[in-house]
Amino acid sequence: MMKKVLFIDRDGTLVIEPPVDYQLDSLEKLEFYPKVMRNLGFIRNNLDFEFVMVTNQDGLGTSSFPEETFWPAHNLMMKTLRGEGITFDDVCIDRSMPEDNAPTRKPRTGMLTKYLDDREYDLAHSFVIGDRPTDVELAKNLGCRAIFLQDDATLLNPERGATACEGLEAYCALITKDWDKVTEFLFAGERKAEVRRTTKETDIHVALDLDGNGHCDIATGLGFFDHMLEQIGKHGSIDLTIRVKGDLEVDEHHTIEDTALALGECIYQALGSKRGIERYGYALPMDDSLCQVCLDFGGRPWLVWDAEFKREKIGEMPTEMFLHFFKSLSDAAKMNLNIKAEGQNEHHKIEGIFKALARALKMAVKRDIYHFELPSSKGVL
Repeated sequence: MMKKVLFIDRDGTLVIEPPVDYQLDSLEKLEFYPKVMRNLGFIRNNLDFEFVMVTNQDGLGTSSFPEETFWPAHNLMMKTLRGEGITFDDVCIDRSMPEDNAPTRKPRTGMLTKYLDDREYDLAHSFVIGDRPTDVELAKNLGCRAIFLQDDATLLNPERGATACEGLEAYCALITKDWDKVTEFLFAGERKAEVRRTTKETDIHVALDLDGNGHCDIATGLGFFDHMLEQIGKHGSIDLTIRVKGDLEVDEHHTIEDTALALGECIYQALGSKRGIERYGYALPMDDSLCQVCLDFGGRPWLVWDAEFKREKIGEMPTEMFLHFFKSLSDAAKMNLNIKAEGQNEHHKIEGIFKALARALKMAVKRDIYHFELPSSKGVL
């Protein structure tokens, strides 16, 4: 069996990087990154990754960073981690300065040649975990993927004085500052899916990431429908792409219904085994309206619809199609949907329903990897 590796940065990843001089050179500066011990301990005990620390320590051993100021804090950090069952198979420390352009300095791979040369290592399924663009670039250079310990992809810009490296986001398997999400990802995998549905009436492409950040790219040909679908992505923290070519010259029916079927199938695929999910969800008011969406990913499609609309259309979208959309979505996602809405403003009612659906989805798909069981007494969903 091939070996997988977590190449783990130190400052800003295992411990908080000192904000002024960026040097962890005293015991007073030693502060562990939030949640790192519980999660690294869990990963070490339950997954089959080797742990390799890879860190740049500018000028270590020179007058700018004497050895005697480095080792006490570093050794205490390592001792504390060992006490929590977290041990490293290798520790790689580069002492050069950025201007030295040393082959051993991240993002270069000079310290890690044994992992590149030894065919026993499965770098394609290994990860670099770090908080700087250079960590992501190291993943690129190693042929593995990165977990970028930040909450904003725009931070993937070259550091001052570094050579530009375009397209680093493509090498990121996950972007988050939360170690809980790192563990969830490594333990349970990605929850992404892609569906292409083509008929004589519509051609639909849907892609989503249930653990995304709410990024949306939606174009159905119906402006109001796009706006509603964006609520699902934005308020559900789901990255959502929906591109539709439909027979709008006939009417809106096929575009709306077939989009619901493709989206529902995509959600169903992304959920995978459903282990560890909350399973249920509900939610919310909007201005004059009160909208409630309760759902259950129990594997049995059903729709209860209690919402009336007096207008024939909202934007270009016929209000009679709202029922069809949610019925098709429920069927394809194999979920139970109970939807109720009251209020005077028709726009507010339907937008409230879509937002409530988004929040219900966000709640229901949330996972707890520390209780990674199927949420059913039947043993199947």
